[in-house]
Parts: sequence; C-alpha cells; structure tokens
Amino acid sequence: MTAAMPLEKLTLLPPAHALIGQISPPGSKSITNRALLLAGLARGKSRLTGALKSDDTRYMAEALRAMGVTVEEPDATTFVVTGTGEWNEPSQPLFLGNAGTATRFLTAAVALQKGRFTVDGDEHMRKRPILPLVEALQSLGVAIAAPSGCPPVAIEAKGGFSKSRVVIDAGLSSQYVSALLMAAPLAGQPFEIALAGSEIGARGYIDLTLAAMRAFGAKVEEVSPSLWRVEPTGYTASDFHIEPDASAATYLWAAEVLTGGKIDLGTQAAAFTQPDAKAYDVISAFPQMPADIDGSQMQDAIPTLAVLAAFNETPVRFTGIANLRVKECDRIRALSTGLNAIRPGLAREEGDDLIVAADPSLAGETHPAEIDTFADHRIAMSFALAGLKISGITILDPGCVAKTYPGYWDALASLGVDYSD
Repeated sequence: MTAAMPLEKLTLLPPAHALIGQISPPGSKSITNRALLLAGLARGKSRLTGALKSDDTRYMAEALRAMGVTVEEPDATTFVVTGTGEWNEPSQPLFLGNAGTATRFLTAAVALQKGRFTVDGDEHMRKRPILPLVEALQSLGVAIAAPSGCPPVAIEAKGGFSKSRVVIDAGLSSQYVSALLMAAPLAGQPFEIALAGSEIGARGYIDLTLAAMRAFGAKVEEVSPSLWRVEPTGYTASDFHIEPDASAATYLWAAEVLTGGKIDLGTQAAAFTQPDAKAYDVISAFPQMPADIDGSQMQDAIPTLAVLAAFNETPVRFTGIANLRVKECDRIRALSTGLNAIRPGLAREEGDDLIVAADPSLAGETHPAEIDTFADHRIAMSFALAGLKISGITILDPGCVAKTYPGYWDALASLGVDYSD
C-alpha cells in the first residue's frame, strides 16, 4: 500500500534502493503559529504564505476565529488573517489539542484582552506544564489560574498588566518567553522580560519569535542574553512568507544518508533559520556521529538523531535533553522503549541522558517490533527511519503525524517506500 494507510498501524517495507527524489517539506509549525498569532493581534489584513496546514496550526486558526478574527484559507499553504487589534470573549473554552505553541502563546496574548477566557487542550496537553507562565502573569496582576499546573488555564483579562517588568523561569520551555515577548507590544507601556537564571530551553526559538515580531512592526531590543525590552507599538498587518519546517527536514536528511540516496528539499540546510537545522551537520557525519550530542538547542531533532544513531558505527550519548520529558510525551522514555522493542539493550536511560548502543549490522535484519508512538508525531516519524533498514517495524497510530506533517507517509511513498497491513 502507499497513500491509503491503515488508521491503527503501519508496517514499513524496507526499500531495496536508495531514496532519490524531490520532496517539499511543509511550512514551519513554529513560525506558522507565531505568524498566525501576530497577524491575529494586528489591525488589517495579513497574508501568510508557505504556511503549515496541520492539527497544531488548525487549532490556532480556530481559536482566533472564536475570538472574532477572520482567518481565510485560499489555498493549501496560505492563511489570510484580518484583525481589528482586539479579541472578543469566546463563547466556549479555546480547545488547542496538544499544540504547545498555541496553548502557551494564546495564554499570554488573551491576558491583555478583556473578558473571560479558558485555554484548554486534550489529555496529553493537560499533562504539559504551564505553571511558570501562569505565575509570571499572576505577578503582572492578571487573574489567572491553572490548579494542576497544566491546562486548563482560566483567565479573567482586564486589558493590561499592572507592572512594566516580569521575571520568567524558562528552564522548562522557551515558549514561555516567546509568549510574553509576543504579548508585550500590547502592554501599553515599555515592557521588560527578564530570565530567572540563565537556563532556557532551545534559545534559537527566541530568535524566531523576535524575527516574526519585527516583521509585524514590533520594536524589541535584546539588552542581554537574559533581558529583552519591548516598545508598546502594537502590531501592523503584514505579508509574511514562512520557510519550510526544519524539524520535518531532519527525517528526510536522515532517510537520505541511511539509504545512500539524494533527496532535494528545495531549500539548502544553511538557509533554514530554525534551531533544528543544526541537526544537519550531525546527520551528515553518519555513520560516524559524535559520541556525545548536546540536544539542548535542537530538541525536536533528537528523535531523528536517536533512531539514526542505532545504525551508527559507535554508541551515542544524548545530553541536555531533560526537556524532552515534557513534550507531547516523555520522548526520552518513548525513544528508549521503541529502540529496545527493536532489540533489547539498544538504548538505555541514565538520568535524563539517552544512550544508544549503535549497531550497523541491524541494517538488513528482521526485528518484528510494534512501536508505541504515545500519540507523538515525532516518535512516529523518527521510527519510520528504522523501518527503512529493518524488516518488521510497525508504527502504531501512524495518523498522529497530522499534528505537524499530514503528508509524511505519502512523501515517503513518493520516494518508493511501501507499506503493508
């Protein structure tokens, strides 16, 4: 089978040839949801091209519509967003599935509106922490509560902050900082955001946030690595092009080196501005990947690299990845579980480090294994790489890739990968 995949599971048939062809990855999820938010906060009509259409961005678009923003979709990669600069109180909770970006970003943005808002998600999102952001907003006088420390979050917004400076603990996620940064131009006064300590997850995503903000007219200064100053400019509608998703690109880069193929993505690795593009150099080193890989600044690429490392010539230790435990699932546990389902002892956890034993002889072998994806798109897509070289790899809940890459299985099929029931 190819495009018509089963809903419950999918077994890959290792191709007997190198994967050669051209694939256009979808637009960046991270940039699309930033652009949707900013366009929704702006006055006027913005045209977002090259955008990702997936579960995560659909939840963001639907939430904006629920608050009175007009979001049109004239084609498969474009959003046309028309806003007034103000949002209405929605008639029901804003349901955001398991979209971390949408949940964190909207929590801060609605705090500067007027009315009652509830930000909620599915069973997985309700396990993902948001307390540091909630506490930061509480310190600004916002009536906000998240009793479990995770969504749902209830906000009674009064249209402003009581202070002009906030300190945020971003050790768990850089999204907390991005959320406050993107809300800040609406604060009505110059506003400062300071880190509590120096720890921040995936700092490169802050650069994406600042670039998007400036594209929509914001004035923001990075005073130091732990302090930002934002002017009360509001946002201006803008036409904005979104680059392809670097996280999605990592699967294709890895498929290329695993099979000795050549896959043209239409964008050179060096042209990506997203943090996960740093993984390209590591992937290019295969089968001689480094013995120690610091994943702190390319967190979403770690599942790709971990599965690739199973075929490396030497073992690989992944460090700086503690934040992977609070992603869509506990990705460290999911990766070790999946790798050990292929062959016991292939991976182990040491604290928050992941060690992949590595064995090039796995290629060409048969190891029947059902991979529990834990409803996590990145676990599904990364373990598909194992199925390119090992017979018997079955991905459970393959449809979860719709979160960020709905066309993933079709993309592999277009390169000659077959599937079975």
